[in-house]
Formats: sequence, C-alpha cells, structure tokens
Amino acid sequence: MPTAAEGIAGFATSLQAADLPDEVAEAAKLHTLDTLGCGIAAHALGEAPYAAAAALEVAGHGSATAIGIPEPLSPSDAAFVNGTLCHALDFDDTHPDSIVHVSASIVPAAFAAAQAHRASGADVVAAVVAGSETSIRLGMAAGGAFHARGLHPTGVCGVFGATVTVARLRGLDVGQMVNALGLAGSMASGLLEFLADGSETMRLHPGFAAQAGLAAARLAAYGATGPRTGFEGRFGLFNAYLHGVDADVAGQFADLGERWETPRIAFKPYPACHYVHAPVDALAQLVREHGLGVDDVGRLVAVSDATGESLVLHPLADKVRPRTVYDAKFSLPYCLAALLVHGRLDVTSFTPEAIADPDVLDLAARVEYEVKEYAPAHDAFSGGVRVRTRDGRVLEAELRHQRGGNENPLTVDDVIEKYRANALLGLEEQDVSTLESVVLALEATPDLSVAQLLARVHSRSLTPA
Repeated sequence: MPTAAEGIAGFATSLQAADLPDEVAEAAKLHTLDTLGCGIAAHALGEAPYAAAAALEVAGHGSATAIGIPEPLSPSDAAFVNGTLCHALDFDDTHPDSIVHVSASIVPAAFAAAQAHRASGADVVAAVVAGSETSIRLGMAAGGAFHARGLHPTGVCGVFGATVTVARLRGLDVGQMVNALGLAGSMASGLLEFLADGSETMRLHPGFAAQAGLAAARLAAYGATGPRTGFEGRFGLFNAYLHGVDADVAGQFADLGERWETPRIAFKPYPACHYVHAPVDALAQLVREHGLGVDDVGRLVAVSDATGESLVLHPLADKVRPRTVYDAKFSLPYCLAALLVHGRLDVTSFTPEAIADPDVLDLAARVEYEVKEYAPAHDAFSGGVRVRTRDGRVLEAELRHQRGGNENPLTVDDVIEKYRANALLGLEEQDVSTLESVVLALEATPDLSVAQLLARVHSRSLTPA
C-alpha cells in the first residue's frame, strides 16, 4: 500500500491545469486574487513591517517579488514576507472542515517558486490546487484535534501544502516530492498561545509555512531524504502531535482527483477570526430588520460552538477589553459591539484608536455568551445572537453556515469587489486592474512577470471614517 505522502506526490506530479474541473480551476484563481488583495492591503496599512525588515537584513541576490519591496528577494524570503502579509489582517480564506487558512501559505509559495523557476500560469493553477488539497485534507483528517492540542492548523498543515506547491513548480518527481514532504514534517508548527496576550505570532505562521515549503523542496531536489511515512508512521505527524486521536489519514487521501475541496474554501467578509462572522452577521440582520441600536440593547448574548468559545470568547474578561489590535480580531464581544456602535466591521475597526473606543468597550463589557453544539463535527463556523431589548422584546438570529462558505456563498462579483477595495489601498487603479485580469486568466499566462507589480505597493495611513 502506498503511504499518504506517496499518494499525494503521485497526484501532484501528474496534475495538469487542463484536467481540472472548471469550478476547481476558477476557485483556485479567485482565491489567489483574494489572497493577494489581503496581502496588498496589509502592507498598505502598515501591518507586520518586521517581516520585510527581517528579510531585508539578509537580502542578497533575488529572483522573487515581495509585496511593497522594490528589490527582488530570494524565493524563500519573498514567500515568508508575502505569507505573513496575506494573513496579517485575518481577512484571508479558511476551509471550514479543516479550519486551515489555506491560501495564505499556498499562494505566496506558488508565486515565489513560479518566478524562480519560470513556471507558466497553467502550472501555477495546478500547483495551487495540489497544495490546497493537501493542506485541507490533513486538517480534515485531524477533525479539529489540532486546535484542541493548542496547535494552529494553518502552520501545521500549511507547510505540507506549500511544499507540494513548490515541488510541483520545481518539477520534482514522485520520489523527490515524497522526500520533500518527509522533510516538511520536521518543520510543521504553529502554537495558539498568542491568544494568551494578543501577540502577533499567528500572522507569521503562513509565512513560516511558505518559507519552509521552499526549503523542503529545495533540499529534496539536491538529494536530502525524508521519511515516506511522515504522516501515518509511529512518530509521524499525527501520532506525534495527536497521540491517541484516531485520524483518518488514508481515507482523506484515497480519493484525490475525484473529490475536490478547493471550491469549498470559504472567503471572509470581515477581517477577523472566522468564528466571529456568523454572530456578527446575525446581529447585522437584527439591525436591518428591527432598526436595532445601542440604546435598545438590554442584554446581548453571543452564541458559538466549543471551538469558537475557546478562540473568541474565553476568557471573557480578556475578550471584552482587547489588549492589542490582533487581540480584537479574536474577540467576539468587541466585534459585536463595534458593529452595533459604528454600523460596520472592517479594516478601520482594528486600529489602536478603534479598540480603545469607550462606547464600544462599554457595550462589549455587557456581552454574555452561550455554547451550542451545531453538529458533531466541525463544519461551517455557525453562530448567532440573542438580544433582549430595554422594552422587553427578545430578538434572535442565527447563521447555520457563515457567509462566504459554499452553503452561503459570496458571489464572484463580491469577491472581486473585496479584492479591488483591498488592492486600491496600496496600488494605482491600472495596476489593480492588470493584476486582476492576469490572475483570473492564469492558464493563458506564459509566466508570472505580473508578480513584479507587487513591488509597487505603497503604505498609507489609516484614519477611521
């Protein structure tokens, strides 16, 4: 029986863009565009400047473009900077069942490797899909257990997806890709302890994963070996990290090329943890339907599942008064209060000034919560709210499937408009349009020279409206 790594490598090395179902190819391109928009906006708003500064300290001869950096960097450094920026606003996509921010590591790794190895746009599409399917299925095999162990699935699973993406673009054969995946197993990491104080470690995880993917593929190309049983072995990923958890690794990879998870990756309408989205949309629904305002609220109860509680509601004393901007993105009380006080939740809601707003903090301090089991397994970031008004009414709303996922999708136009709004923060209109048109027609693109536009991204100050 082939191991999981051998199955992945056989699938990835033979995959061609022309063989992809239309919905899979279109999803890959749309997620690529969305991810780049998030990274452009992050640089434009001055997020994570330390990533670029650290890369530039050791910069030498380079062949890849990093967002907002005029001179080319090494592919590994460009992938690190771009991976960090694409996740920095927490506005990038997430696959619901795996709880992995998929594209933030895959797309930066793909762009860096494609520039370095002069790959075509069609090869980029195939590589993005192969890498995405890998990251997603590893997260699905764990069934939420990575989070329960304090591990961030984006960092743990993303390194393998990035490795597959780069190995495919480098032209590694099956044996070399198996070795690269085995090497990547010793680089899989990402701790959730940033939740303790609102530090910014999480935004680095996709950067680390993308960078490690470049390293693993490069080492394998020069003969370094890694275990072929890196996933299911006695000391492989799942037994080492999730000892005692029954992970269906073989089952998740048995139908590669038949079942496609890439179209099920969810887009984000808000720049915050996905577990705040359904309750925020539920509150927005009550505002629209009942004209609900801050002065009407007597009691506000947020509803989420157990994982949502651990990420955005507990400990409540910390969540009602975010300590940092990043902390606020993982605070459901803050996000609900910001929406109700200001009528929106967008990039202007997450600045040092915004998270200190006394009206928002006063309302956040009054938020309570309940935990509800929506389904036996992790599914679609369900959630809701219940409001008791001062005049005695009880208003409730709930989203079983958060907006942006397959069951409650954003339209293609919605995603493109999100990209444009983000990209226009840091690029001129013509460059925004050019990048959009090339990415949405990647299969027809002979190379990735369009990536050089990312060097033009500029920073701007953000003043709340």
